Amino acid sequence: MAVQVENRRTMTFMGHNGSGKSTIIEAMLKLSGKISEIGSTMNYDPLEKEKNTTLSVGFGTFEKDGYEFIAMDTPGFGDFLSEVISALFAAENAVSVINAAAGIEVQTERTWKQAEVLNKPIMVFINQMDKERADFNQILDDLKGKFDKNIVPVYLPIGKEDSFKGIVDLLNNCAYVYSDDSSGKKEKTDIPKELKEQVEELRMALVEDIVETDDDLMEKYLGGEEIDGPTLAKAMKSAYAEGQLVPVCCGSALKNIGIDLFIDLVKATGANPIQRKPLATKMAEGEKDFELCMEKDAPFVGYIFKAAVDPFIGKQSFVKVLSGEIKTGNAVVNVNKDSNEKASHIYHVTGKEQDEIETATLGDIVSIPKLKESEVGDTLCNPSRKLMVIKPEYPEPMLTKSVHPKSKGDIDKISNGLSKLSESDPTFSWEHDAETNDTVISGMGTSHLNVMIERLKKLFKVDVEVGQPKIPYKETVKGNSDVEYKHKKQSGGHGQYGHVKIKISPLERGKGFEFAQSIFGGSVPNNYIPSVEKGVVEAMKKGILASYPVVDIKVELYDGSYHDVDSSDMAFQIAARQAFKKGMQDAKPVLLEPIMDVEVHTPEENSGDVMGEITSRRGRPMGMEAGSKGYQIVKATVPYAEMLDFSNQLSSITSGKGYFTMQFAHYAEVPSNEQDKIIAERKRELEEQE
Repeated sequence: MAVQVENRRTMTFMGHNGSGKSTIIEAMLKLSGKISEIGSTMNYDPLEKEKNTTLSVGFGTFEKDGYEFIAMDTPGFGDFLSEVISALFAAENAVSVINAAAGIEVQTERTWKQAEVLNKPIMVFINQMDKERADFNQILDDLKGKFDKNIVPVYLPIGKEDSFKGIVDLLNNCAYVYSDDSSGKKEKTDIPKELKEQVEELRMALVEDIVETDDDLMEKYLGGEEIDGPTLAKAMKSAYAEGQLVPVCCGSALKNIGIDLFIDLVKATGANPIQRKPLATKMAEGEKDFELCMEKDAPFVGYIFKAAVDPFIGKQSFVKVLSGEIKTGNAVVNVNKDSNEKASHIYHVTGKEQDEIETATLGDIVSIPKLKESEVGDTLCNPSRKLMVIKPEYPEPMLTKSVHPKSKGDIDKISNGLSKLSESDPTFSWEHDAETNDTVISGMGTSHLNVMIERLKKLFKVDVEVGQPKIPYKETVKGNSDVEYKHKKQSGGHGQYGHVKIKISPLERGKGFEFAQSIFGGSVPNNYIPSVEKGVVEAMKKGILASYPVVDIKVELYDGSYHDVDSSDMAFQIAARQAFKKGMQDAKPVLLEPIMDVEVHTPEENSGDVMGEITSRRGRPMGMEAGSKGYQIVKATVPYAEMLDFSNQLSSITSGKGYFTMQFAHYAEVPSNEQDKIIAERKRELEEQE
């Protein structure tokens, strides 16, 4: 029997690596009877097993007590933040998991901010209460100090570290002690005497925090009326959905303590799909803004928030149903691609297991395999109403590397593999740079790119060499020159004759190339003038300093001579090429390098060190402004060559809390001392290629 939409709960578990997100989901699955043991379901991917960590969104779908739960596991490393953003976008609830022994860590803060950006209600699960140095009260204080939210504990641990054995339910004013066999079985018991004072204090604070969100309840409370548990729970549900309260739970997933109470809290308090706030969309025709409300009986709208690549099974598209329903066999439209798709099969997913279903309804999260043209960020619709969901903002890639197939026969395979991988990850991109002949991949950091390279090797059987990308330097001139070149060659039959006089001068940065001619009296016939320009353009492909392309230069042909018999297009092209090389030598040639506009988001306490690091990289600070709470945004222009390893250094300076974005700004002259190094390195590189 299908579960009512009101009883559906979708949750994204987020937090730092090692907090136990996967284990919590597996403990929930075990309690529901979906799996028999903890530790074998969520991180099933060979790469995740090898690295013993979550690398992409995983799913746990189960039913319990008439409710359907879809739990999404997310990576705990900053390099994979896009996975967290995608899963948060798809969910109605965000669960921030905290390691009780480690406290609030880097990813706790970063993922929390993403949940706030996406306007998701947040609850907290303090996990691993049985570990050494676990301190519930300290973490509670840290949460209240760190986040500008009304943090309210609803459960309190009984015991700590090795002696952790139970939970006090503050809302219902009772306590439970759990079996020590990890079965999750518990017995109701009296609240321990040593906790009674703290329980009374926290329960009173909880009640006050809840009634403050409801004017009618506040009036009754101030009038001395006793507010019962069900009434408080109903008010807390509403306050949570509006983001007015952050409920805090605790437990140990590995020992299965507190997991059932957490499920009870999600049932009672968690937001259902109908409570989701309207989404910004655009009408496909006319691009008019349209606010999409979560309606069960409206035409189908689904958003692809994740894609998984498998060269054997094909592509899996994970879809969030935002309106109406979709049945097996339904034809839908991919609005972004303006293409038709068919839902041949629909699955609920748990780990690597797939349970086929006939119908996916509002709020559901399902896998639809083998959609032809669809990728992350696309909207699927019933043909009767074509809407395009506005996808969330993803961070810009921060690190680039070059990749080359070890076998020339794998060139097509590497392109195909990189294309498929980029379709599945909005923060991973690739391009073939025609100027440097490099295939360049870009991602969020070293770990991210390493995982993508591993996937390229394992999934698409391509062995690659990895290196730093080549910098697309260019050459230009700072001065003027006036030169001539006569190409004269006599052999049997017709000879070769082309004679040109040209002037070379610099153009404003970014202007490219300008060719002019001021021939008088036909010294160079009109039919040979295009050949002169062609010769110059050909010569500009490789400058004289380090064989980089030449830009921002003007060449004027003002005189020359020709021979009635021996002149030809080729002779004038050769003369022009040689004249250009000679003239460039005389016009003060210089190297140009790409300069990037950089914005660094850094904790306030690290802003000085970040500014110093930028300056040491030949960067030019352009100012600083306030970012989100506790953060500064440092703005600067920095040479691209200096940014290749900036990601790792920024992570070191800020303990992983900092991140940056950059985009191309302009080209600028390379300082003379740097220019000499670049030219020497380039010459070595060219010699090795010979």
